[in-house]
Amino acid sequence: MIVVTFRNRLAADLDEAEYGQRAEKLFQIVQGLPGFVSFRAYTAEDGERLVLAEFESHESLRAWREHADHREAQRLGRERYYGEYHLQVCEVVRESHKEAGS
Repeated sequence: MIVVTFRNRLAADLDEAEYGQRAEKLFQIVQGLPGFVSFRAYTAEDGERLVLAEFESHESLRAWREHADHREAQRLGRERYYGEYHLQVCEVVRESHKEAGS
């Protein structure tokens, strides 16, 4: 399992409508890719945002990273969408969980 953390702060002059439309389109695309597992997004009180995305393998993450629409969004992110960001790609070395009701 590969986990991607994407911490960011939106640009002060962000066109929120444009950003929202692009984000929705990208979410629809990534959901259809083989090996995509999950996506969660959180926003802290100070405005920092965190995205957690899970992929089954490095290959499935690579397919997403190299997808043409995602590449364009990365470019726009650097140029217009984000005031700052920090990306990490992590490999799960151990996992445990408890199911509801057990």
